Amino acid sequence: MQVRLAYGEGEIRVPIPDGHPVEVLEKQPVPPLADPSEALRRGLARPTASAPLRELARDRRDAVIVVSDITRPVPNALILPPILAALRAGGLPAEAVTILVATGLHRPNTAAELDAMLGSEIARSLRIVQHDARDAASHRDLGRTSGGIPILIDRFFLESDLRILTGLIEPHLMAGYSGGRKAVCPGLAAVDTVRVAHGPAMLEGAIGPGIVAGNPLHAGLLEVLRQVRVDFLVNVALDRHRNVAGVFCGHPERAHDEGMAFVAKESRVSLAEPADLVITSGGGAPLDTTFYQAIKGIAAASAIVKRDGAILLCASLSEGVGSASFEKLLRECASAEDFERQLGDASFFAVDQWMVQHLCQAHRRARVLVYSDALPAAGLAELLVEPAASPAAGVTAALERLGSRARIAVLPQGPYVLATVGDTLRPLGGPAPA
Repeated sequence: MQVRLAYGEGEIRVPIPDGHPVEVLEKQPVPPLADPSEALRRGLARPTASAPLRELARDRRDAVIVVSDITRPVPNALILPPILAALRAGGLPAEAVTILVATGLHRPNTAAELDAMLGSEIARSLRIVQHDARDAASHRDLGRTSGGIPILIDRFFLESDLRILTGLIEPHLMAGYSGGRKAVCPGLAAVDTVRVAHGPAMLEGAIGPGIVAGNPLHAGLLEVLRQVRVDFLVNVALDRHRNVAGVFCGHPERAHDEGMAFVAKESRVSLAEPADLVITSGGGAPLDTTFYQAIKGIAAASAIVKRDGAILLCASLSEGVGSASFEKLLRECASAEDFERQLGDASFFAVDQWMVQHLCQAHRRARVLVYSDALPAAGLAELLVEPAASPAAGVTAALERLGSRARIAVLPQGPYVLATVGDTLRPLGGPAPA
């Protein structure tokens, strides 16, 4: 048989030899909204636990709309026009509105990327500011959370009169789900904030896709959100074809809670027992364009792989490895064990070390093989993974050690699926489960 995985802007086919039990785990089919623009207008007018956005805009000096960067497939060109119309109805003209790109620690987006993200008309008519986590002077110190996370948040955001967050809700390997509070932290946080929030000890706690209860990072991000004033949230959820399936507007926590419940229902899938081999995608573009982001596909697979099993990731990696810091960490590291020893040194820190840590966590459970047509085998071999010459070669190499009756699970949408064993969410950190 052949299975199809999201890959780059399209898909890739992976052949699987006969004789192996195979389960393909995909998001539940949910009907896309017939008129998402109308759903957004209704959400802005009748939001969850909030006054309508147009009323919040009255008598305001200005407004900031926070958007995700190019690494997230947020349909901003659909979301932003109804928001701007509501602000105009409340008395705020376009010249009083700024788009603030929540880059976190990612690079700034190019002019062409802003056009693609926002739609060229909006990108070229509104003021756009991009967050810079490394510019200490552009942040304000608001103290610390009870768990010790320093609250250093973008000064422009804090000085804006009306503060609106937008984004996409999907399973997230650290925070449980994306969207909501993540637009502020790490989206608008300083590097010193992210260093603690994504620290080694934090990521060995009850951290994993879909895990909210008892998740120390989720709790910390909520504390940050409550410390800053956020006036309104507009989040969406997408179906397996990336059509808008849900709109959640209003109170930044209550509306996000509704969105997380929706995504949990439509993205959660389960195996009766762990699989010997998990074949996963990086989620397709834009998530699989770098190895940094594609590791989220590996993390999704590690939640359902049998101990000493194998994971095969197929990702386009069309933009390469990721940041210079992330690539340096991988290429200078002799092994996963070597990197984890480095993390034990309290003086050690490098930007993006958290994604290497998640890769190491997967290694505790399984072999990790990667296929990409953009990076040569020699380059992949330096990334703490085993290169596969083709998807078929990766499957063959994995099965050589797993036996003729190895059970195979397939995640065509990779990290966009919330994969479980026995409907139980498994944290990514700690010792490998039996």
